[in-house]
Amino acid sequence: MSELTAVTMSGRSFRLARRNIDALMTALMLPVMLMLIFVYLFGGALNTGTAYVTYVVPGVLLLCCSFGASLTAVAVSHDMTGGIIDRFRSMDVGGASFLAGHVVASVARNAASTVVVFAVAFLIGFRPTAGPVGWLQAIGILLAFVIAFSWLSAAVGLAARSPEAADGFTFLLMFLPYPSSAFVPIDTMPGWLHGFAQNQPTTPVIESLRGLLLDQPVGNSPWHALAWSGGILLVSIAASGALFRRRTS
Repeated sequence: MSELTAVTMSGRSFRLARRNIDALMTALMLPVMLMLIFVYLFGGALNTGTAYVTYVVPGVLLLCCSFGASLTAVAVSHDMTGGIIDRFRSMDVGGASFLAGHVVASVARNAASTVVVFAVAFLIGFRPTAGPVGWLQAIGILLAFVIAFSWLSAAVGLAARSPEAADGFTFLLMFLPYPSSAFVPIDTMPGWLHGFAQNQPTTPVIESLRGLLLDQPVGNSPWHALAWSGGILLVSIAASGALFRRRTS
């Protein structure tokens, strides 16, 4: 993959994102709106052992990742069905550079939404107690998951036959934070749901972020989070390469 080509593709993805203002504003503001709804409408009825805004922020950050990833899937699918790929191939732009551009734009979009979520959370009472090391570890775990989810969404965009189908597929990804420890403790859920909630990708990420930001013990959660992110990333990159070759052969 040419680094210059990947940078060019990233710049193109940024320009496309700026033109799609409605989708960009939704990705930035919808997680914030959900956080405000949970904190002010439901938080008073939920006992999490701490201020609810403190409990819910890590889950909202994962929602940011999910919403941002859905835009990536739709953008990739739109490119695959719009004829632009033939032009790229005539200019010797490979699949890796093309997809890397979308992934970089997705990571940048998620970084912006994360900043917005933290800003609003601080305004409504979120007070993390992490030191510099804890913050760096939390950022690293979140970044790893965002990159992995962005590549997974790129693969979904390649697999889908239309942007609408890609948007529908990513609904499953956006649903993952809900049956986890994002909004309520897992032990308050029905017993038959515990196994899935405890052993799905978002739970160790959320538990790691919550513990690191609040300077609390995290156990093996960070390692589990990184293992999930690494596994998703490897499978998604391999699947993306195979799907791109199949779609363009």
